[in-house]
Amino acid sequence: MVELIKYVVSRFAEKPEEIEYDITENGNEVNVKITLADSDMGKVIGRQGKIAKALRVLVRAGSQKENKKYNIEIGERGEKE
Repeated sequence: MVELIKYVVSRFAEKPEEIEYDITENGNEVNVKITLADSDMGKVIGRQGKIAKALRVLVRAGSQKENKKYNIEIGERGEKE
């Protein structure tokens, strides 16, 4: 499932080499934090978050076979947590 996330995000980003993924698993829950360059934020999230929502729907549908829940968080480089 992580490969699907990486594939979709890299297709929308202008600088796919600058994308960082932080993946943590906790039982059946998988947290994926995607860090992008500032210029790629709008492209990956999309207008009104449509691309991000579609990505989450794809992952939710595909992850049912794995019996895991994926949480996707998208942030920009330099953003404080």
